[in-house]
Amino acid sequence: MKKGFTIIEVSILFVIFLIVALLVAPLSLDDSLQAKNAQRWKNVQSDFANIIESVNLKMSQDDYNFNKAFDSLMETEVKNDIDTYKVSFLNTSSPTYQYDFDKFKLTHTNSTLSYKLYDLPQEGNILGVLMYDVNGQVGPNVWGKDIFGLNIYKDRFEPFCKNDPIEIQKKDCSRQGTGLCCSNYYLIGGRIN
Repeated sequence: MKKGFTIIEVSILFVIFLIVALLVAPLSLDDSLQAKNAQRWKNVQSDFANIIESVNLKMSQDDYNFNKAFDSLMETEVKNDIDTYKVSFLNTSSPTYQYDFDKFKLTHTNSTLSYKLYDLPQEGNILGVLMYDVNGQVGPNVWGKDIFGLNIYKDRFEPFCKNDPIEIQKKDCSRQGTGLCCSNYYLIGGRIN
């Protein structure tokens, strides 16, 4: 009667465990990084509310229009410009014109920021859009993973898709979607897909 395991049996088991660990580890690391980025996004929401208060204060004191006040305020938050920065959607496609930004700025917290202010308000009185990469130039630089966005109104910032049904937000916040709706989906407690 045989007792114990041979060195070959132990080696085979070790190799199997190693392969399983190598397959599972990247997935759990990616999920943990995603959760950390979503938490960072939640944390900066009050900062954007403070920006609106500052812009409104500046408008009342200096009689600036919103665009000028917003531009000057952003300049104080920015450390320097970023020359090269590539962004993609969750489904790996390239951003459409509305979400394709050309000037990127590095903030004092090492986040990446870009925004577009429209010449005229868009549907729903949206004055512009803002893109915020919570971990700066560090990858993956993908909407819904580390990049989130806000619509800019005269009196507030509002996460993309805020008024969309939860089912639409959840679908867009998957590998088949753009990731734009993750901006609101994670804030309301949506799970990372």
